[in-house]
Amino acid sequence: MKLIISMILFFSSSTSVFAHGMTDADKLLAHNGSNGQFFELGASHMLTGYDHLLFLFGVIFFLTKFKDVFLLITAFTIGHSVSLIFATFWSITADYYLIDAIIALTICYKGFENINGFKKYFDLKVPNINLMVFLFGLIHGFGLSTRLQQLPLDEEGLLLKIISFNLGVEIGQILALSLMLVILIIFRKTKIFIKISKLLNVCLILVGFLLLLMQLHGYQHTHYLDDFPFNIHEHQHLHKISAAVESNTSQKRDISEFEIKEGTWHTHDDGESHFH
Repeated sequence: MKLIISMILFFSSSTSVFAHGMTDADKLLAHNGSNGQFFELGASHMLTGYDHLLFLFGVIFFLTKFKDVFLLITAFTIGHSVSLIFATFWSITADYYLIDAIIALTICYKGFENINGFKKYFDLKVPNINLMVFLFGLIHGFGLSTRLQQLPLDEEGLLLKIISFNLGVEIGQILALSLMLVILIIFRKTKIFIKISKLLNVCLILVGFLLLLMQLHGYQHTHYLDDFPFNIHEHQHLHKISAAVESNTSQKRDISEFEIKEGTWHTHDDGESHFH
């Protein structure tokens, strides 16, 4: 239990570390950038887009026929290309933390489907996989669009830049999928594949859930500044203290004060805890 709590606190307090948004270097590159530079940006963004890659890993995990891989990846590609291009060109956007939170749920969904969770736990028929992957592709593409729209996009030649970015995403996707397929092909030949395949997909669900918490945490701290006015350093200290409180409380210790570098977290007679 302590391990799970520690993981949740670590992920939720590390939004900036695990984020894969556009950096200042990306913004500088995009300023009057060429189509080729947008292509490179798309490829690098996909290769570092752990949420997209985790979902794709779940999609191909049990696929052994090239035809099945091709059909599902094509459905995903069409979906994310349509939403990426149209949403960016028409400046349709949303809060990227919330979109990334939904993307995290798609990871949970695929892992849950892979362990036959819908049938086993809810006695439900699994929705058409091709349709679901296409719909999830639309969501992933919209997520890519919200990130792309963080860049200074000049209206001149905008469509070609968006298409170049999307082509870069496709190349990055092909490279990542190729590596995943090679690993899975080798892994399936081992005796332990069947034994730990369920465990790996349970881990996929867990990671998706942690990413969901991370994105909702980021949304909370960017939209409710009155409730969360402290800076990132204080933020990390409070998370560490919260973990310490949880640990010591479970051991039934009476904690009245924690000293840290920038201040003190303590309680008064009224039982209210605060930091200064």
